[in-house]
Amino acid sequence: MTDTAGLRDLPFADTADLENARRGFVGTIDPPQIRAADGRVVWDAGAWAQVLAQPRPGTVNPSLWRQAQLVALHGLYKVTEGIYQVRGLDLSNVTLVEGRDGVIVIDPLISAETAAAALRLYREHRGNRPVTAVIYTHSHVDHFGGVRGVVDGADVEAGRVPVLAPQGFLRHAVAENVYAGTAMGRRAAYVYGAALPVGPAGQLGAGLGMSTSTGTVTLIPPTLDVTHTGQEERLDGVRLVFQLTPDTEAPAEMNFFFPDHGALCMAENATHTLHNLLTLRGALVRDPHGWARYLTEAIELFADATSVEFASHHWPTWGRAEVTALLSEQRDLYAYQHDQTLRLLNKGYVGAEIAEVLELPPVLARAWHARGYYGSLSHNVKAVYQRYLGWFDGNPAHLWQHPPEQAARRYVDAIGGPEAVLAIARQALADGDLRWVAELAGHLVFAEPANAEARELQATAFEQLGFGAENATWRNFYLTGAAELRGHTVGTPTSPASPDLVAQLTVPQLFDSLAIQVDGPRAADERIVLDWTVGDDPTGQYWSRLSNGVFTHGPGPSREPAEAHVHLDKPALVALVAGGVAPAELAASDRLTVDGPAAVLTRLLAVLDPPDPDFAIVTP
Repeated sequence: MTDTAGLRDLPFADTADLENARRGFVGTIDPPQIRAADGRVVWDAGAWAQVLAQPRPGTVNPSLWRQAQLVALHGLYKVTEGIYQVRGLDLSNVTLVEGRDGVIVIDPLISAETAAAALRLYREHRGNRPVTAVIYTHSHVDHFGGVRGVVDGADVEAGRVPVLAPQGFLRHAVAENVYAGTAMGRRAAYVYGAALPVGPAGQLGAGLGMSTSTGTVTLIPPTLDVTHTGQEERLDGVRLVFQLTPDTEAPAEMNFFFPDHGALCMAENATHTLHNLLTLRGALVRDPHGWARYLTEAIELFADATSVEFASHHWPTWGRAEVTALLSEQRDLYAYQHDQTLRLLNKGYVGAEIAEVLELPPVLARAWHARGYYGSLSHNVKAVYQRYLGWFDGNPAHLWQHPPEQAARRYVDAIGGPEAVLAIARQALADGDLRWVAELAGHLVFAEPANAEARELQATAFEQLGFGAENATWRNFYLTGAAELRGHTVGTPTSPASPDLVAQLTVPQLFDSLAIQVDGPRAADERIVLDWTVGDDPTGQYWSRLSNGVFTHGPGPSREPAEAHVHLDKPALVALVAGGVAPAELAASDRLTVDGPAAVLTRLLAVLDPPDPDFAIVTP
């Protein structure tokens, strides 16, 4: 949040986190850049060092500055005997557990390039140990995307290297990047400040890590599912006991304990920040009640035997008492947000009102690991409200409001025209009421997108709100919004739809992806019934029907006469769904044949409206 009033009460003299973040340092990469095969820099671990070595500038919240200094540390670190982490070479950590014959890799980062660099760093100091197993703690891309940088898919397919994941991992890992993937990817560029320069007035981390790498996202499907709490496995001679924690920080997630090491991996369920209940990039609302319950269960199952706790972000916590305190306070953090939001909504408060009045109790408010660097108390309580009551706050005035551009024109007219709006906004800026400037100037921007002064006033407000934000993602959103208003290109540098992820889409998911591209009004009078055979297996038959602007589908042949029967392989279906390849081109390469009028596919594709990966956010 941007309210810094409570910062004076924070224990800035406490150096325990800095000592823990530096503890066990072995070495790092030199030079600090990681490059793709074409020479492109996909990660620069040194980008923030020069900035953060200076005294804190007035353009950065002091609490966020402290967090950035901790998170920017990078290199290989010893966690405990036989367990190492590489931190600061991507948004997340990769953990390496030494076994009898080689090393187990936990959460191989976002990109194959960064994961490979992390493994090289480990081997420089610990020897050229082969990778004998891979574990994905959960279904977010920063915990599996680099897997082909540490293991060969052929070794996995041959059964030489098992890949473990929580039950449901593959379905969630793929689905999250399909249906709303374009919009999530676009908003992620704002969350992580991808278009911002690193510096005192720009990007200084994301709270959870410094940023996201921009290399090659890969995926190898798991070969062994963790299906229940208490499940035990032995990998390369190393014993593990698992705790399944679905619908916590991710829909498929798990913690696990190493009995012979006294080490507990908490995945992303307990880190050194308040996490999101609803990410600013967009996702399903998470369940803080269940999250808190699973943290209680982790304490009961593992805390008494734990000497060190580590996670897939940030630094470890050593000592049984310290681990128990961390897990207990993190548990209380999520439970408090859940319970108090429900208490207040049952008194009639709406989400925006609860966000203004709810404060954490003193112990949690002063705990560094509970500060809102990635999630925030403000947007989390709104998420709890949304989870239970949805978007509507019960006020009929909000049931059928004008959309932003229409409302903006009416506000501007009601206030007295553009000059009157500008005069009020200028005075609000002089008074320091930045939130009002942002809202008021925003109406004029949506009413008159070319109004240069309105754009600059809102950009100035965004910039100042960003400079004051303790939350890194708020800072990045505000500063990226200011850049967009000032005419700078706000790119979307990463695409969630990597070839490996697309390859894991089922045929029904591919048809779903096609369905959400149908332009309903344009397709309203079309009626197309098709049978499909996908691949060489004759049992791979499906039907589809376009009618009333809706594309529906199912297994087997159609129950009504089909206009044509389409035969194609799965990559050809991917190409049709993704666009850019005409049916005739696929037919010319013998990847597609049509029994019936070939023009039927052209008619179907003609009603598709592909997503826009670069849509505007702060302008109409």
